[in-house]
Amino acid sequence: MSPDDTLRPPGADGGLRQAARRRYLLRLLVRRELRARYKGSLLGLGWSYVRPAVHFSVYFYVIGVFLGMDRQVENFPVYLFSGMVLVNLFTETLHSTTRSVTGNAPLVRKVFLPRELFPIASLLVSLVHFLPSMLILLGAAIVKGWRPSPESLGAAVFGFAIIVMLGLGLGLLCAAINVFFRDLEQVVDISMIVVTWSVPMIYPWTHVRTHAPGWVEDLYLANPLVSAVSLFQRAFWFPGTGKTFAFPPNLYAHATASLVFAILVFVAGRVAFARMQKRFAQEL
Repeated sequence: MSPDDTLRPPGADGGLRQAARRRYLLRLLVRRELRARYKGSLLGLGWSYVRPAVHFSVYFYVIGVFLGMDRQVENFPVYLFSGMVLVNLFTETLHSTTRSVTGNAPLVRKVFLPRELFPIASLLVSLVHFLPSMLILLGAAIVKGWRPSPESLGAAVFGFAIIVMLGLGLGLLCAAINVFFRDLEQVVDISMIVVTWSVPMIYPWTHVRTHAPGWVEDLYLANPLVSAVSLFQRAFWFPGTGKTFAFPPNLYAHATASLVFAILVFVAGRVAFARMQKRFAQEL
């Protein structure tokens, strides 16, 4: 018997490295999840365009038109949508990865494969849905005068990296915990409501400075999602404005700290997932 044929306990085969090597299985899981999500649907992936359009329209008309934010923030539609694109990516990633292991319970019980494949597949499905929104954002930004530049592209990549690392790290952690405590699904669902209002997406961050004490502002700016959204707005909204808007102080310093924090969360999530996955089949 060769060393590769010896029996190993679950989780002792390299985790994410093994998941990356099984790209064929990963593609199958992504296709399976997409087919299951749009089974019997007439529009299929077309819902990836309809959903953000409806979501945007509700916020724009309620917050922008009825409450007057459109008159306070220049090019408010692009400002709103550039934040919404990232927030939707984060919330969908966390929502789907949390359920990724329990939702594939038959496979976990009957077939041994790297369990990390399930949350990674959920992340990739979220990225598939992210692309249509990104194309809409680029089109709107170009109409409003946006042109690519090293600074804007760098800010976009920076913000995107924070969201992906933080979303996958929390997703790995929540997916593992959810196997043992199913109430976590409800906690994640409720937290998604808070996330939408905890970032400068439907209002400028200066509203926090104006209406909240200093310690609340410091806590608000320490939120990694605030840095990520501000970077995306810096990338796609700001170049098409009169450039009089003041972003949060020390934006790139906060963003760097946010990326470091996201990486630490990812490492913690990976370690926790690797340790707890040995009992997945037993619990499911």
